[in-house]
Parts: sequence; C-alpha cells; structure tokens
Amino acid sequence: MGEEVYRRLAERLDATPNGFPATESGVELRLLAKIFAPEEAALAAELRLRYEPADAVAARAGVAPQEAYRMLKGMARKGLVRVRRGEGGLVFALLPFVVGFYEEQLPRMDQELAALADQYFRETAGRTILDASPPIHRVVPVGEAVPFDLEVFPHEHAVSIIESARSWGVRDCICRVQKQLVGEGCDYPVEACLVMAPVEGVFEGDGITRSISKEEALEILRMTEEVGLVHTTGNYRDQNFYICNCCPCCCAVLRGLTEFDVPSAVARSGFRSVVEAEACVGCGACVERCRFGALSLPEDVAVVDPGRCLGCGVCVPACPEEAIRLERRPAEEVPPTPSTIREWGLHRAQARGISLEEIV
Repeated sequence: MGEEVYRRLAERLDATPNGFPATESGVELRLLAKIFAPEEAALAAELRLRYEPADAVAARAGVAPQEAYRMLKGMARKGLVRVRRGEGGLVFALLPFVVGFYEEQLPRMDQELAALADQYFRETAGRTILDASPPIHRVVPVGEAVPFDLEVFPHEHAVSIIESARSWGVRDCICRVQKQLVGEGCDYPVEACLVMAPVEGVFEGDGITRSISKEEALEILRMTEEVGLVHTTGNYRDQNFYICNCCPCCCAVLRGLTEFDVPSAVARSGFRSVVEAEACVGCGACVERCRFGALSLPEDVAVVDPGRCLGCGVCVPACPEEAIRLERRPAEEVPPTPSTIREWGLHRAQARGISLEEIV
C-alpha cells in the first residue's frame, strides 16, 4: 500500500460535511501518512459517519473481522476513529479531520506533524473547512460582557455549558502546541481547552486530559477571559462537549479571519459591542484587546465596526471605565444555530453540494 491508500482516505474525509480539501502539493497525503499507518488508512477509508460493528467494516475492506476489530480498537485509542458501545459490543464510525482526529493527536504532536499541519493550513487557506456554511465553530460571549437584563439562551452562555455537564477536564490547546513547534508560538496559556461529558468520571486516567472539578473549569473560564482569549464551541445548540479558548494568532479557526480573510470562518455570537460615548475616555484599551479590527479610535471615542465584531466580548473586561458592553444583534443578522450536530452536518452538506448517501 502506497500513496493511493491515503488518497482514498483523503477523499473519504472530504466527503464529510467538515471537509478535507486537496492541495496542489499533496501535503494532505503526507499529513495522513504521519498520523495513520497504511493498514489503518485503508480501514478508515471504509468507515461511515454512522456507527457500525467491525465485521461490517471488515467486509467492505476485505479484512478478517477479528483483525478489523483489533485494528479499530487500536485506532480508537489513538483518537483516529469514533467508538461507542452498541447492543452487541463496540461499534465504530468515521471521525472527520477538524473537528475530529487532528485534535486528538496531542500525544503524538512533534515538529514533523506540526510542520505538515502548518503547511496544510496555509495551502488550503481556509478553503472548504472554513469557508463553507454553517461554520464549524461559533463564538460564545464573555458572560460579564452581556448586561444582566438581556435574555441569554443556555447555548450562548459558557457557564451554562459547563454547568450542564457532570465531568470536566482541561487539555493543552493543540493549536498553540503546534505553532510553538514551528517557532511561531504566543504567550497565551497553553492548558486552556475545556472538555465536558454528561456522565461522571470520564476523564479519570485520561492520557491527554487532566480531570478537574466544575469549580476549576469555571476558574479556567474566568482566567481565559481575563487574558483575552475567545470562547468558541461547536456550531449547534445541544450537547456541546467542549469550549475552546482561542487566540487569533494560533487557532486554526480564528486564523481564517486574521490570516486568511475568510469572513465566514466562525459563526459570530448573537451579540455585538457598543460603546457609551459619554463614558469613553479614549484610552484605547479595547482597541488593543480586539484582534479582529472591530474597534478603532479615530478621535477620542472608541468606535465599533459591527460587521467585523464577533460578539466575543473580550473587549469589555479591558475597559477601565466600563464604557463598552454587548447588545443583541438585530434578528436578521443572526442565522439560526443548528439544533444538533446532525442538523449542522445536513445543512453543511447541502451548502457544499455533496451527497451523504454513501458515507452515512
């Protein structure tokens, strides 16, 4: 098995709603070869988005059922495929590239993988993964930035997402780890990505994730707000299981805005910043905090460009005069958030013009 097996896997991944576009250089094949052994790639290329027992996958791949089961269990341990317990035992499903198996490669992230990932992100420049609709991620505003008298839905509130879980963990941000390895790191905290689960004890003994309490998760959330990181999560309302605390310099999603000029790279929150002109002293603290060009200081009062504002609210804690806050965007400016990840995938496939018939 040579390059062709990785090409088949790449095509399979690009057939998912998330996407995995090809490049002229073929760096995506070298990236897959770094992550998957050839026999793993061949098996993954036969997986579907729905969960199946190993023998169904084995039949398509031409592999003995026992061998397929052994390999799939090993791939699940490395975060290469989805796994859960079905009625007759373990069942397996295809995991997209982003958000998916790439984020699970923290234990194996080295300079070679980091360089391949960086080349891939630069060559694709947000194509397919970031410029398709609905976006993969959405912004969740800083809680204190939203006035108390505004109605905030649970999926719009980071604290509510954390409190809805029964297990909590924190792991290193793979984007900041990757950029450090290519010599382009930043000073933001590395251990900052929060993960949750609806059952207790999920992260005990996890090799990637440090198990923490709900109180520790809330404290990490506050810390990331203070240093100016942007809360993002999956672009659907129900069963959010993670909150990424993103920097615009390293985050593969936010770089879509700051580096690749893809306006649709992330779904904005349902809010936008407004400045109370009478209270603003023109110190420029909010302008410095905003990395998306949404705030400027043409004279002595900060001005908001609503078209560039993500509604993240990181500018609000930076203002010493409390002259800036979030307000609701007009309803016509806020596309409805898909209710579930399945609904998100159906909308995304339709927007990309791809059929999910074979892969689902």
